[in-house]
Amino acid sequence: KLNSHLTEIDNRAVEMFDRLVKQLAEKEGITEQLKAKDPMAWVGAMNNIRNRVEEIVNAEVIFA
Repeated sequence: KLNSHLTEIDNRAVEMFDRLVKQLAEKEGITEQLKAKDPMAWVGAMNNIRNRVEEIVNAEVIFA
């Protein structure tokens, strides 16, 4: 029972993480054009988004 519960939590967390990263990247204009034009800016922006999303997912799914 514990394994199935943990698997469910993990699946929800991964789905939420992927969805939020995509949504925030679109909202903030982090595009493939930026990635081609200025890779360092793209990496910095995506790392910022991933860090923020990780905090959200931890608060909403993992530690809830």
